[in-house]
Amino acid sequence: MFKKVNRIERKRNKTGKRKKLNPWIPRIFNHQCYVTFLTGCYSCLWKFRQWEKTKVGFCCCTWKEQLFCPCLVISFVLSVMLLFLWIETSNEYFNFDWVIFLGTGYWFYWSIFILSLAGILTAYSSLLLLLGLLLLWEGIELYLHLCHKILILLVILPCVILMFIICKFWKERWLVAGLSLQIFAPYVHLVSITVMVILFWPVAIYVARLEREVRMRRYRMTHSEKKRLKKCNVIARLRGLQVAVGLPFLLILLSLCLMPLGIYSPCIQEKENLGPKPTLFGHRGAPMLGPENTMMSFEKAVEHGAHGLETDVHLSYDRVPFLMHDFDLRRTTNIWEVQPESAFKNPATFRWDFLSTLNAGKWFVKPELKPFYNMKPLSKADKERARNQSIPTLADLLTLAKKERKFVIFDLRGPPPRHPLRHTFVRQVVSVILASKIEQHLIFWLPAHDRRYVRSMAPGFQHVGRLVSVKTLAKNNISIINVDYKKLFPNGLRDYKAANIRINVYTINEPWLFSLAWCSRINSVTTDNIGLLSQLNHPHFFMTPKFYMFIWLLVDIISVLFIVAIFCFHWRRETEKEKLFETSSTLTDTQSRSENEEDLHIAMKPARVVESPWTLAALYPALSKSGKEHQGHFNFAAPSKKLVPIKNAVTPLKPGKHDIQPPMPTRVFELTQAPSRQAKSKATFQTTLPTLKVDKPTMPSVEVPYP
Repeated sequence: MFKKVNRIERKRNKTGKRKKLNPWIPRIFNHQCYVTFLTGCYSCLWKFRQWEKTKVGFCCCTWKEQLFCPCLVISFVLSVMLLFLWIETSNEYFNFDWVIFLGTGYWFYWSIFILSLAGILTAYSSLLLLLGLLLLWEGIELYLHLCHKILILLVILPCVILMFIICKFWKERWLVAGLSLQIFAPYVHLVSITVMVILFWPVAIYVARLEREVRMRRYRMTHSEKKRLKKCNVIARLRGLQVAVGLPFLLILLSLCLMPLGIYSPCIQEKENLGPKPTLFGHRGAPMLGPENTMMSFEKAVEHGAHGLETDVHLSYDRVPFLMHDFDLRRTTNIWEVQPESAFKNPATFRWDFLSTLNAGKWFVKPELKPFYNMKPLSKADKERARNQSIPTLADLLTLAKKERKFVIFDLRGPPPRHPLRHTFVRQVVSVILASKIEQHLIFWLPAHDRRYVRSMAPGFQHVGRLVSVKTLAKNNISIINVDYKKLFPNGLRDYKAANIRINVYTINEPWLFSLAWCSRINSVTTDNIGLLSQLNHPHFFMTPKFYMFIWLLVDIISVLFIVAIFCFHWRRETEKEKLFETSSTLTDTQSRSENEEDLHIAMKPARVVESPWTLAALYPALSKSGKEHQGHFNFAAPSKKLVPIKNAVTPLKPGKHDIQPPMPTRVFELTQAPSRQAKSKATFQTTLPTLKVDKPTMPSVEVPYP
């Protein structure tokens, strides 16, 4: 006897540990959570259900959703453009905040606020786009919730408004973005190729699936379907999708591979051609280290190796030149505390006796009024020193420059109407400079007003021009220009360098812009961030042409190899699936044919002999003729030899006379047909009861006469 195995009992491995009955449960559970998370975030449907998957090559959503899909793509593109533009123009954050302060009277990091807003909008639209792509990958029909649709429209609205404002009032910001591409283009090229290689993985899978779908449809089509599909060809649509997905991708990839042929970057040059490091002019001193246009700020600039000092000069009502940038005293003094009704007046309308009493440093220590968001924290000594700063005069600055032998360049603000020095302010400033006895060659004279008088009174001054033509500079005998970097690089830089014009650009605070100026052989720059730029000993993003050529070819070759390998892998994978499908289809067809032939063979069988139901074979059809196969208490053995009658036989029953009928044959031949298997098992027979004789029966036999 063999021990029966209980199939319900948990099986154990050799170590005695129980095996997990359902290892597929955690896998399906995790996938269900994943799909529910996608549909919940995208469609706000957090209950799991069996989603009907879309067919390959067919539309992924309704026509209403198709109308809104371009809005999602547009919001993504606009938000990315805004974010890129605002990141690349970080050098202009202070000017942007200052302009808004002039209009609102409230100092705030508006530039950082817009940067954060652009980042949030980009992250939101990118997340929705990514969720949509993942749902498409899962084959689930897209349905963007109404709240998301409203928010997408709200994303497009601020992006369009900000883009319009930038294009209308700050067109120069687009020039800054263009300059950034000159620096970052080689690295953007390398990163873009890497991203395209990563994106080729899903693209290759989709194209291979479309190819498999085309082949499977061709394999399953009948002749009539081929005729019908001539008018409405689904296969042509699938081929069109392959071209629409694969061809643009390959064109973009090809253009990226050839991108270095059209790249111009000043930072790609031989080391021998790299010019010296540009000298630094402290813009209003060192405004990240001390209050702007104060002696503390200028002294900090000198400590960090400034080549020159830049400032702005106003003249008081009593003819004293002093240092101030703004056209009112609200931002950099405590005028609100001393005389709030005069906060909006021009500084030139005040006398020096009053101006000298104002504090010019307390605002710098307050966290909410810090001019730059990336300022380093001040020490206690610097905070105390900043709190005690006052408005300096031009004579104070000239004394420091004379002592440290630093160049001085300044913008001279003309006095307002009814000022005593309305028409003679240049002569007053020249007299103050000459009275300080500073070396004349240390003065970079920038004002264009009354140059003839200045040349006659101070021939040693170095006159500085603006962004004018080379002919105009030569006519006025000017060999130095001071220009905005946003206007210089797109216009005439090579002409100025060819004419041996010395160039000073303002205002450069970012290291990448300073590196661009360095590689472009700019002579000097005016900066607020002198503490950082003074520490740079080599331009960022600098590389030789041979090194860039090596990196370019290496990345292109590796990317091509990866793309070919990915495509071959997925193509082979889908081909194997197609062969498996064809094999299973062939086996299915073979089995169905064999079953049909078997049914036909059974249906065509000849007439069969039906045993009398009173024989052993009819009464016990499950028993075999050999009793050895079925051991038990009752054993019916079929007669193998001569039948011997049993002695103790039971007397047969005798029917009545009125019951006597003509005898019937013991066997009846019946022609049967087998339309179905059920009909075979339900055949009916008309038989008579034969005489039964069994040799050595295990039970007494019964003899029943014919009725």
